Amino acid sequence: MRAHLGDHLVVESPATGATRRDGEIVGLHHEDGTPPYDVRWSDTDEVTLVFPGPDAHIRHVEHVEHGQSGTTRGPSRPDTGGAGAVSAVAPPTGAPNPGDIGRRVALERRRRGLSREETARRARISPGYLAYLEEQPADPTVATLLGLAAALGTTATALRGAGADLPPGQGHALLHPQLRDLGPEECRHLLSTHGVGRVAVSAPDGRPAVVPVNYEVVEDAIVFRTTPDSVPAAAVGTEVAFEVDRVDEAMSRGWSVLAVGPASVVTEPEAVRGLARRAHTDPWAGGAREMWVSIRPTRLTGRRITPADQ
Repeated sequence: MRAHLGDHLVVESPATGATRRDGEIVGLHHEDGTPPYDVRWSDTDEVTLVFPGPDAHIRHVEHVEHGQSGTTRGPSRPDTGGAGAVSAVAPPTGAPNPGDIGRRVALERRRRGLSREETARRARISPGYLAYLEEQPADPTVATLLGLAAALGTTATALRGAGADLPPGQGHALLHPQLRDLGPEECRHLLSTHGVGRVAVSAPDGRPAVVPVNYEVVEDAIVFRTTPDSVPAAAVGTEVAFEVDRVDEAMSRGWSVLAVGPASVVTEPEAVRGLARRAHTDPWAGGAREMWVSIRPTRLTGRRITPADQ
């Protein structure tokens, strides 16, 4: 028994030959198309790992094969049960409502600049199922999750969200790490447009404090929202440090960027409205946070850890 992504697995009654169940093959575990398969059943829309028995057969569909000389379409093979060919799964329609795993998969895919098609090819699943996983609540099999983790350079544990309450960096260090300084332009690129960073201030009681905030990058300024009586508001009128970092647990590498500069409150009404319009997200801490603080870096430095041969 051999199959391609998009083929259907049909399970028949051994007594009558009638179809008892059928589903689309959305994941392969062997390059030659032999079992087992990840099958999305048409009656439940669930995906399970299947080792077909003697009462099962493959209903083939048309496949597009890419060769060195161009693109060719393979012949449509007849349905063993005589029902004709069926089309591959289409991406889900309607408003996306992803589950936790789908959100993490989509985030890692975008972070690495991969298309759905390329990610699906690396993970050996169908692009249609990847679209379904990213846009609808789903519980992929362990094999599918491992394939996605390998394709995205992360771990199945991370995609499931395990360890979310643990601090980053608990993995093993690289055998031959290299720590290199980053230039100002690379630091600006890593700051990107928004995210979560930490601002270091002297709190109202005189003690040092480091507080995480949702930030935006607007022109050359780092801005965040807070309340007048909060610890981050103590940054106003002082020189502060602002830090952003990223740790890749699976690859044991990462980077950090440090911005130092004076902080001030944004008071001009049109500027405040413009910042509110351009904000990518609401503060995760919730509540009414209408005070915008702007940090204009006078010094921008950073470091990156990579293998010594890169």
